[in-house]
Amino acid sequence: MARWQGVIALLLLIIISYVDRVNISVMILNPEFAAHFQLNENRMLQGMLMTCFLLGYGFSALLLTPVIESRWHYRQGLLSSIAIWALVCAISPLLGSLLGMLIARIDLGVAEGPLFSLKTRFINDNFAADEIGKPNALTALGVSLGLAVGFPLVTWLMAHVGWIGSFYALALLNLLLGGGLIWRFLPAPQVTSQRAKPGFSQTFALAWRTPLLGWILLVEIATLSYLWGNSAWLPAWLRDEHHFSLQATGLLAAVPFLLSLGSKFLGGVLLDKMRPEQAPLLFIIGGLLTAGSVLALMLSQQPAMLALFMLAANVFWGLQGAAIPVVVQHHAPREAVGSAYGIINGIGNICAAFIPLLMGVVDEIGGIGQFRFFRSGGIAADHAVRRRRTAAAYASRSSSKRVYTLNKLQDKTASRFEQRLRWPRKDEAQGWADLLPTPMQLEV
Repeated sequence: MARWQGVIALLLLIIISYVDRVNISVMILNPEFAAHFQLNENRMLQGMLMTCFLLGYGFSALLLTPVIESRWHYRQGLLSSIAIWALVCAISPLLGSLLGMLIARIDLGVAEGPLFSLKTRFINDNFAADEIGKPNALTALGVSLGLAVGFPLVTWLMAHVGWIGSFYALALLNLLLGGGLIWRFLPAPQVTSQRAKPGFSQTFALAWRTPLLGWILLVEIATLSYLWGNSAWLPAWLRDEHHFSLQATGLLAAVPFLLSLGSKFLGGVLLDKMRPEQAPLLFIIGGLLTAGSVLALMLSQQPAMLALFMLAANVFWGLQGAAIPVVVQHHAPREAVGSAYGIINGIGNICAAFIPLLMGVVDEIGGIGQFRFFRSGGIAADHAVRRRRTAAAYASRSSSKRVYTLNKLQDKTASRFEQRLRWPRKDEAQGWADLLPTPMQLEV
Protein backbone atom coordinates (compact mmCIF):
# COMPACT_ATOMS: atom_id res chain seq x y z
CA MET A 1 0.00 0.00 0.00
CA ALA A 2 2.81 2.41 0.85
CA ARG A 3 4.34 2.08 -2.60
CA TRP A 4 1.05 3.02 -4.28
CA GLN A 5 0.72 6.00 -1.96
CA GLY A 6 4.14 7.04 -3.20
CA VAL A 7 2.96 6.67 -6.82
CA ILE A 8 -0.09 8.85 -6.15
CA ALA A 9 2.11 11.45 -4.43
CA LEU A 10 4.42 11.49 -7.47
CA LEU A 11 1.42 11.78 -9.81
CA LEU A 12 0.18 14.87 -7.95
CA LEU A 13 3.68 16.34 -7.84
CA ILE A 14 4.01 15.94 -11.62
CA ILE A 15 0.65 17.69 -12.08
CA ILE A 16 1.90 20.60 -9.96
CA SER A 17 5.18 20.76 -11.86
CA TYR A 18 3.38 20.97 -15.21
CA VAL A 19 1.22 23.80 -13.95
CA ASP A 20 4.52 25.58 -13.24
CA ARG A 21 5.85 24.79 -16.69
CA VAL A 22 2.93 26.08 -18.73
CA ASN A 23 2.00 29.13 -16.66
CA ILE A 24 4.14 31.28 -18.96
CA SER A 25 2.17 30.06 -22.00
CA VAL A 26 -0.93 31.67 -20.49
CA MET A 27 0.72 34.67 -18.84
CA ILE A 28 2.20 35.95 -22.10
CA LEU A 29 -1.40 36.61 -23.17
CA ASN A 30 -1.76 39.06 -20.25
CA PRO A 31 -0.95 42.63 -21.42
CA GLU A 32 0.33 43.70 -17.99
CA PHE A 33 2.74 40.76 -17.76
CA ALA A 34 3.94 41.33 -21.34
CA ALA A 35 4.48 45.05 -20.70
CA HIS A 36 6.32 44.46 -17.40
CA PHE A 37 8.89 42.20 -19.07
CA GLN A 38 9.03 44.17 -22.36
CA LEU A 39 7.72 41.28 -24.45
CA ASN A 40 5.61 43.62 -26.62
CA GLU A 41 3.92 40.84 -28.63
CA ASN A 42 7.34 39.60 -29.73
CA ARG A 43 6.77 35.89 -30.36
CA MET A 44 10.47 35.12 -30.45
CA LEU A 45 11.01 36.52 -26.94
CA GLN A 46 7.91 34.74 -25.68
CA GLY A 47 9.18 31.44 -27.07
CA MET A 48 12.55 32.12 -25.44
CA LEU A 49 10.91 31.95 -21.99
CA MET A 50 9.94 28.31 -22.58
CA THR A 51 13.22 27.51 -24.33
CA CYS A 52 15.28 28.74 -21.36
CA PHE A 53 13.25 26.56 -19.00
CA LEU A 54 13.74 23.48 -21.16
CA LEU A 55 17.48 24.06 -21.53
CA GLY A 56 17.90 24.27 -17.76
CA TYR A 57 15.66 21.24 -17.36
CA GLY A 58 17.54 19.18 -19.92
CA PHE A 59 21.03 19.84 -18.60
CA SER A 60 19.84 19.25 -15.04
CA ALA A 61 18.23 15.90 -15.91
CA LEU A 62 21.40 14.91 -17.74
CA LEU A 63 24.03 16.01 -15.20
CA LEU A 64 22.34 16.56 -11.83
CA THR A 65 20.45 13.26 -11.72
CA PRO A 66 23.61 11.10 -11.40
CA VAL A 67 24.77 13.30 -8.50
CA ILE A 68 21.47 12.84 -6.64
CA GLU A 69 21.27 9.13 -7.46
CA SER A 70 24.83 8.46 -6.28
CA ARG A 71 24.69 10.58 -3.10
CA TRP A 72 21.08 11.08 -1.99
CA HIS A 73 17.78 9.25 -1.71
CA TYR A 74 15.06 10.17 -4.21
CA ARG A 75 12.99 11.61 -1.35
CA GLN A 76 15.75 14.02 -0.36
CA GLY A 77 16.31 15.05 -3.96
CA LEU A 78 12.63 15.76 -4.57
CA LEU A 79 12.17 17.79 -1.38
CA SER A 80 15.19 19.94 -2.26
CA SER A 81 13.86 20.49 -5.77
CA ILE A 82 10.41 21.50 -4.53
CA ALA A 83 11.90 24.10 -2.19
CA ILE A 84 13.71 25.70 -5.14
CA TRP A 85 10.55 25.62 -7.33
CA ALA A 86 8.65 27.52 -4.67
CA LEU A 87 11.46 30.05 -4.20
CA VAL A 88 11.73 30.76 -7.95
CA CYS A 89 7.96 31.26 -8.24
CA ALA A 90 7.97 33.62 -5.26
CA ILE A 91 10.76 35.86 -6.58
CA SER A 92 9.61 35.93 -10.22
CA PRO A 93 7.17 38.87 -9.77
CA LEU A 94 9.96 40.88 -8.13
CA LEU A 95 12.16 40.70 -11.21
CA GLY A 96 12.15 43.88 -13.25
CA SER A 97 13.62 42.79 -16.55
CA LEU A 98 13.26 40.14 -19.21
CA LEU A 99 16.82 38.97 -18.54
CA GLY A 100 15.94 38.33 -14.91
CA MET A 101 12.89 36.30 -15.92
CA LEU A 102 14.93 34.26 -18.40
CA ILE A 103 17.44 33.43 -15.64
CA ALA A 104 14.58 32.50 -13.32
CA ARG A 105 13.16 30.16 -15.96
CA ILE A 106 16.56 28.47 -16.32
CA ASP A 107 16.74 28.05 -12.52
CA LEU A 108 13.24 26.57 -12.45
CA GLY A 109 14.24 24.11 -15.17
CA VAL A 110 17.36 23.07 -13.24
CA ALA A 111 15.26 22.45 -10.13
CA GLU A 112 12.63 20.38 -11.95
CA GLY A 113 15.10 18.44 -14.12
CA PRO A 114 15.60 15.36 -11.88
CA LEU A 115 11.86 14.84 -11.21
CA PHE A 116 11.09 12.16 -13.81
CA SER A 117 14.41 10.40 -13.31
CA LEU A 118 13.82 10.10 -9.55
CA LYS A 119 10.25 8.99 -10.19
CA THR A 120 11.55 6.26 -12.49
CA ARG A 121 14.05 5.16 -9.84
CA PHE A 122 11.33 4.98 -7.16
CA ILE A 123 9.13 2.74 -9.33
CA ASN A 124 12.06 0.54 -10.28
CA ASP A 125 12.98 0.06 -6.60
CA ASN A 126 9.45 -0.72 -5.40
CA PHE A 127 7.80 -2.74 -8.20
CA ALA A 128 8.66 -6.02 -9.90
CA ALA A 129 9.57 -6.11 -13.58
CA ASP A 130 6.11 -7.37 -14.59
CA GLU A 131 4.35 -4.67 -12.51
CA ILE A 132 6.04 -1.47 -13.65
CA GLY A 133 3.67 -0.69 -16.54
CA LYS A 134 0.73 0.54 -14.45
CA PRO A 135 2.67 2.79 -12.02
CA ASN A 136 4.56 4.30 -14.95
CA ALA A 137 1.30 4.88 -16.81
CA LEU A 138 -0.34 6.36 -13.72
CA THR A 139 2.47 8.85 -13.14
CA ALA A 140 2.54 9.63 -16.88
CA LEU A 141 -1.05 10.82 -16.52
CA GLY A 142 0.41 13.72 -14.56
CA VAL A 143 1.70 15.26 -17.79
CA SER A 144 -1.74 15.43 -19.40
CA LEU A 145 -3.52 16.29 -16.15
CA GLY A 146 -0.99 19.00 -15.37
CA LEU A 147 -1.52 20.61 -18.77
CA ALA A 148 -5.29 20.14 -18.58
CA VAL A 149 -5.43 21.69 -15.09
CA GLY A 150 -2.68 24.24 -15.66
CA PHE A 151 -4.19 26.21 -18.54
CA PRO A 152 -7.57 26.96 -16.90
CA LEU A 153 -6.08 27.27 -13.38
CA VAL A 154 -3.55 29.93 -14.37
CA THR A 155 -6.24 31.69 -16.41
CA TRP A 156 -8.52 31.73 -13.35
CA LEU A 157 -5.74 32.94 -11.05
CA MET A 158 -4.85 35.81 -13.39
CA ALA A 159 -8.50 36.85 -13.60
CA HIS A 160 -8.89 36.95 -9.81
CA VAL A 161 -5.49 37.83 -8.32
CA GLY A 162 -3.54 39.14 -11.31
CA TRP A 163 -0.32 37.77 -12.76
CA ILE A 164 1.70 38.75 -9.68
CA GLY A 165 -0.70 36.98 -7.34
CA SER A 166 -0.63 33.95 -9.64
CA PHE A 167 3.09 33.50 -9.05
CA TYR A 168 2.64 33.70 -5.28
CA ALA A 169 -0.26 31.23 -5.38
CA LEU A 170 1.82 28.77 -7.40
CA ALA A 171 4.70 29.15 -4.94
CA LEU A 172 2.39 28.15 -2.08
CA LEU A 173 0.98 25.28 -4.15
CA ASN A 174 4.48 23.96 -4.77
CA LEU A 175 5.67 24.25 -1.20
CA LEU A 176 2.61 23.20 0.79
CA LEU A 177 0.91 20.66 -1.47
CA GLY A 178 3.87 19.31 -3.44
CA GLY A 179 6.31 19.29 -0.55
CA GLY A 180 3.69 18.00 1.88
CA LEU A 181 2.77 15.06 -0.36
CA ILE A 182 6.36 13.92 -0.77
CA TRP A 183 7.15 14.44 2.93
CA ARG A 184 4.10 12.44 4.04
CA PHE A 185 3.66 9.69 1.46
CA LEU A 186 6.97 8.96 -0.26
CA PRO A 187 8.79 6.33 1.85
CA ALA A 188 11.79 7.61 3.78
CA PRO A 189 15.16 5.89 3.26
CA GLN A 190 15.53 2.68 5.24
CA VAL A 191 18.96 2.44 6.85
CA THR A 192 18.83 -1.34 7.00
CA SER A 193 18.18 -1.68 3.28
CA GLN A 194 20.80 0.80 2.10
CA ARG A 195 23.62 -0.64 0.07
CA ALA A 196 26.86 0.81 -1.15
CA LYS A 197 26.21 3.18 -4.03
CA PRO A 198 28.54 3.70 -6.96
CA GLY A 199 30.06 7.14 -7.29
CA PHE A 200 29.03 9.81 -9.78
CA SER A 201 31.48 8.73 -12.50
CA GLN A 202 30.54 5.06 -12.27
CA THR A 203 26.81 5.80 -12.19
CA PHE A 204 27.09 8.10 -15.21
CA ALA A 205 29.17 5.55 -17.14
CA LEU A 206 26.73 2.72 -16.35
CA ALA A 207 23.83 4.84 -17.57
CA TRP A 208 25.50 5.53 -20.91
CA ARG A 209 25.92 1.78 -21.49
CA THR A 210 22.17 1.15 -21.42
CA PRO A 211 21.15 -1.03 -24.41
CA LEU A 212 18.97 0.66 -27.05
CA LEU A 213 19.85 4.06 -25.57
CA GLY A 214 20.15 5.80 -28.95
CA TRP A 215 16.83 4.50 -30.27
CA ILE A 216 14.97 5.39 -27.08
CA LEU A 217 16.54 8.84 -27.23
CA LEU A 218 15.21 9.44 -30.75
CA VAL A 219 11.69 8.52 -29.62
CA GLU A 220 11.99 10.84 -26.61
CA ILE A 221 13.13 13.77 -28.78
CA ALA A 222 10.15 13.32 -31.11
CA THR A 223 7.72 12.91 -28.20
CA LEU A 224 8.95 15.99 -26.33
CA SER A 225 9.13 18.13 -29.47
CA TYR A 226 5.46 17.44 -30.06
CA LEU A 227 4.61 18.08 -26.40
CA TRP A 228 6.39 21.42 -26.04
CA GLY A 229 5.51 22.69 -29.49
CA ASN A 230 1.88 21.95 -28.73
CA SER A 231 1.66 23.23 -25.16
CA ALA A 232 3.80 26.35 -25.62
CA TRP A 233 1.75 27.92 -28.41
CA LEU A 234 -1.70 26.31 -28.33
CA PRO A 235 -3.24 29.06 -26.11
CA ALA A 236 -1.85 31.85 -28.31
CA TRP A 237 -3.08 30.06 -31.44
CA LEU A 238 -6.60 29.69 -30.03
CA ARG A 239 -6.74 33.35 -29.03
CA ASP A 240 -5.06 35.02 -32.01
CA GLU A 241 -6.18 32.73 -34.82
CA HIS A 242 -9.67 31.85 -33.59
CA HIS A 243 -10.34 34.90 -31.34
CA PHE A 244 -11.40 33.04 -28.20
CA SER A 245 -11.51 34.91 -24.90
CA LEU A 246 -8.75 34.31 -22.36
CA GLN A 247 -11.04 32.16 -20.20
CA ALA A 248 -12.24 30.07 -23.16
CA THR A 249 -8.66 29.72 -24.38
CA GLY A 250 -7.56 28.17 -21.08
CA LEU A 251 -10.40 25.65 -21.13
CA LEU A 252 -10.06 24.69 -24.80
CA ALA A 253 -6.29 24.27 -24.54
CA ALA A 254 -6.89 21.63 -21.86
CA VAL A 255 -9.18 19.43 -23.98
CA PRO A 256 -6.53 17.63 -26.12
CA PHE A 257 -4.56 16.64 -23.04
CA LEU A 258 -7.63 15.39 -21.19
CA LEU A 259 -8.37 13.02 -24.06
CA SER A 260 -4.88 11.53 -23.84
CA LEU A 261 -5.48 10.32 -20.26
CA GLY A 262 -7.28 7.13 -21.27
CA SER A 263 -4.75 6.24 -23.94
CA LYS A 264 -1.86 6.67 -21.50
CA PHE A 265 -3.37 4.30 -18.96
CA LEU A 266 -4.25 1.85 -21.76
CA GLY A 267 -0.59 1.92 -22.77
CA GLY A 268 0.44 0.98 -19.23
CA VAL A 269 -2.02 -1.92 -19.09
CA LEU A 270 -0.74 -3.23 -22.43
CA LEU A 271 2.88 -2.95 -21.28
CA ASP A 272 2.22 -5.21 -18.27
CA LYS A 273 0.76 -7.84 -20.62
CA MET A 274 3.68 -7.67 -23.07
CA ARG A 275 7.04 -9.30 -22.80
CA PRO A 276 9.88 -6.80 -22.22
CA GLU A 277 11.18 -7.20 -25.76
CA GLN A 278 7.71 -6.31 -27.13
CA ALA A 279 7.48 -2.94 -25.36
CA PRO A 280 8.98 -0.96 -28.29
CA LEU A 281 5.93 -1.95 -30.36
CA LEU A 282 4.04 0.85 -28.63
CA PHE A 283 6.61 3.31 -29.98
CA ILE A 284 5.93 2.11 -33.51
CA ILE A 285 2.13 1.99 -33.25
CA GLY A 286 1.74 5.22 -31.29
CA GLY A 287 4.34 7.06 -33.35
CA LEU A 288 2.87 6.09 -36.72
CA LEU A 289 -0.67 6.97 -35.68
CA THR A 290 0.48 10.30 -34.24
CA ALA A 291 2.43 11.14 -37.39
CA GLY A 292 -0.54 10.20 -39.57
CA SER A 293 -2.86 12.41 -37.52
CA VAL A 294 -0.46 15.36 -37.72
CA LEU A 295 -0.08 14.89 -41.48
CA ALA A 296 -3.86 14.90 -41.86
CA LEU A 297 -3.99 18.01 -39.66
CA MET A 298 -1.53 19.76 -41.98
CA LEU A 299 -3.63 18.98 -45.04
CA SER A 300 -7.05 19.76 -43.52
CA GLN A 301 -8.93 23.00 -44.12
CA GLN A 302 -12.27 22.41 -42.37
CA PRO A 303 -12.42 23.49 -38.69
CA ALA A 304 -14.14 20.25 -37.66
CA MET A 305 -11.45 18.12 -39.28
CA LEU A 306 -8.69 20.27 -37.77
CA ALA A 307 -10.15 19.67 -34.32
CA LEU A 308 -10.61 15.94 -34.96
CA PHE A 309 -7.04 15.34 -36.11
CA MET A 310 -5.55 17.53 -33.37
CA LEU A 311 -7.39 15.50 -30.73
CA ALA A 312 -6.48 12.21 -32.43
CA ALA A 313 -2.79 13.15 -32.48
CA ASN A 314 -2.85 13.75 -28.72
CA VAL A 315 -4.63 10.46 -28.04
CA PHE A 316 -2.10 8.44 -30.05
CA TRP A 317 0.78 10.45 -28.57
CA GLY A 318 -0.47 9.50 -25.10
CA LEU A 319 -0.52 5.79 -25.97
CA GLN A 320 3.27 5.60 -25.90
CA GLY A 321 3.70 7.79 -22.80
CA ALA A 322 4.52 4.98 -20.36
CA ALA A 323 6.63 2.96 -22.79
CA ILE A 324 9.80 5.05 -22.56
CA PRO A 325 10.44 4.66 -18.80
CA VAL A 326 9.38 1.00 -18.96
CA VAL A 327 11.93 0.21 -21.69
CA VAL A 328 14.61 2.06 -19.69
CA GLN A 329 13.73 0.10 -16.54
CA HIS A 330 13.94 -3.18 -18.43
CA HIS A 331 17.37 -2.48 -19.95
CA ALA A 332 19.30 -0.06 -17.71
CA PRO A 333 21.62 -1.31 -14.92
CA ARG A 334 19.72 -1.29 -11.63
CA GLU A 335 22.21 1.08 -9.98
CA ALA A 336 21.79 3.66 -12.74
CA VAL A 337 18.12 3.47 -13.76
CA GLY A 338 17.44 7.07 -12.76
CA SER A 339 20.56 8.37 -14.49
CA ALA A 340 19.79 6.43 -17.68
CA TYR A 341 16.36 8.00 -17.82
CA GLY A 342 17.98 11.33 -16.97
CA ILE A 343 20.20 11.06 -20.05
CA ILE A 344 17.20 10.31 -22.27
CA ASN A 345 14.93 12.91 -20.69
CA GLY A 346 17.72 15.49 -20.49
CA ILE A 347 18.95 15.28 -24.07
CA GLY A 348 15.36 14.99 -25.30
CA ASN A 349 14.41 18.24 -23.57
CA ILE A 350 17.58 20.01 -24.74
CA CYS A 351 16.70 19.16 -28.34
CA ALA A 352 13.02 19.98 -27.87
CA ALA A 353 13.90 23.25 -26.11
CA PHE A 354 14.37 25.04 -29.40
CA ILE A 355 10.93 24.13 -30.76
CA PRO A 356 9.02 26.93 -28.91
CA LEU A 357 11.71 29.45 -29.91
CA LEU A 358 11.70 28.37 -33.57
CA MET A 359 7.92 28.46 -33.66
CA GLY A 360 8.06 31.98 -32.23
CA VAL A 361 10.52 33.01 -34.94
CA VAL A 362 8.30 31.54 -37.68
CA ASP A 363 5.25 33.23 -36.20
CA GLU A 364 7.11 36.56 -36.06
CA ILE A 365 7.95 36.20 -39.75
CA GLY A 366 4.88 34.54 -41.22
CA GLY A 367 2.00 34.89 -38.80
CA ILE A 368 0.52 32.57 -36.20
CA GLY A 369 -1.75 30.99 -38.80
CA GLN A 370 1.23 28.83 -39.73
CA PHE A 371 1.35 27.45 -36.17
CA ARG A 372 -0.17 24.08 -36.90
CA PHE A 373 2.18 23.45 -39.81
CA PHE A 374 5.41 24.26 -38.02
CA ARG A 375 4.34 22.35 -34.93
CA SER A 376 4.61 19.12 -36.87
CA GLY A 377 7.63 20.11 -38.90
CA GLY A 378 5.47 20.86 -41.92
CA ILE A 379 6.43 24.43 -42.71
CA ALA A 380 8.30 23.36 -45.84
CA ALA A 381 5.31 21.38 -47.07
CA ASP A 382 3.09 24.39 -46.44
CA HIS A 383 5.30 26.61 -48.58
CA ALA A 384 5.37 23.98 -51.33
CA VAL A 385 1.57 23.82 -51.39
CA ARG A 386 1.34 27.60 -51.49
CA ARG A 387 3.82 27.75 -54.37
CA ARG A 388 1.73 25.27 -56.36
CA ARG A 389 -1.46 27.21 -55.68
CA THR A 390 0.18 30.49 -56.69
CA ALA A 391 1.53 28.98 -59.89
CA ALA A 392 -1.86 27.49 -60.76
CA ALA A 393 -3.63 30.80 -60.11
CA TYR A 394 -1.35 32.71 -62.40
CA ALA A 395 -1.35 29.99 -65.05
CA SER A 396 -5.12 30.32 -65.30
CA ARG A 397 -4.71 34.00 -66.08
CA SER A 398 -2.46 33.40 -69.07
CA SER A 399 -5.20 32.20 -71.41
CA SER A 400 -5.26 35.51 -73.28
CA LYS A 401 -1.71 34.68 -74.48
CA ARG A 402 -0.59 38.28 -74.17
CA VAL A 403 2.36 39.26 -72.01
CA TYR A 404 2.65 42.82 -70.85
CA THR A 405 5.70 44.45 -69.40
CA LEU A 406 4.54 47.03 -66.89
CA ASN A 407 7.29 49.56 -67.39
CA LYS A 408 6.41 49.79 -71.11
CA LEU A 409 2.69 50.36 -70.65
CA GLN A 410 1.07 53.76 -70.91
CA ASP A 411 -0.99 55.03 -67.98
CA LYS A 412 -4.25 54.03 -69.65
CA THR A 413 -3.12 50.48 -70.35
CA ALA A 414 -1.76 50.15 -66.83
CA SER A 415 -5.13 51.19 -65.45
CA ARG A 416 -6.94 48.58 -67.55
CA PHE A 417 -4.40 45.99 -66.44
CA GLU A 418 -5.07 46.72 -62.78
CA GLN A 419 -8.81 46.43 -63.31
CA ARG A 420 -8.56 43.07 -65.05
CA LEU A 421 -6.06 41.49 -62.72
CA ARG A 422 -7.57 39.83 -59.65
CA TRP A 423 -5.02 40.19 -56.90
CA PRO A 424 -5.23 37.89 -53.91
CA ARG A 425 -7.05 39.26 -50.91
CA LYS A 426 -4.90 40.85 -48.24
CA ASP A 427 -5.46 38.03 -45.79
CA GLU A 428 -4.48 35.49 -48.47
CA ALA A 429 -1.34 37.30 -49.44
CA GLN A 430 -0.11 38.04 -45.91
CA GLY A 431 2.84 35.87 -44.86
CA TRP A 432 3.73 34.60 -48.32
CA ALA A 433 4.20 37.70 -50.47
CA ASP A 434 7.77 36.59 -51.03
CA LEU A 435 6.46 33.62 -53.00
CA LEU A 436 4.66 35.79 -55.59
CA PRO A 437 6.26 36.59 -58.95
CA THR A 438 7.27 40.17 -59.61
CA PRO A 439 4.92 42.36 -61.69
CA MET A 440 7.39 42.07 -64.58
CA GLN A 441 6.57 38.36 -64.82
CA LEU A 442 2.77 38.53 -64.79
CA GLU A 443 0.85 37.07 -67.69
CA VAL A 444 -2.63 38.34 -68.45
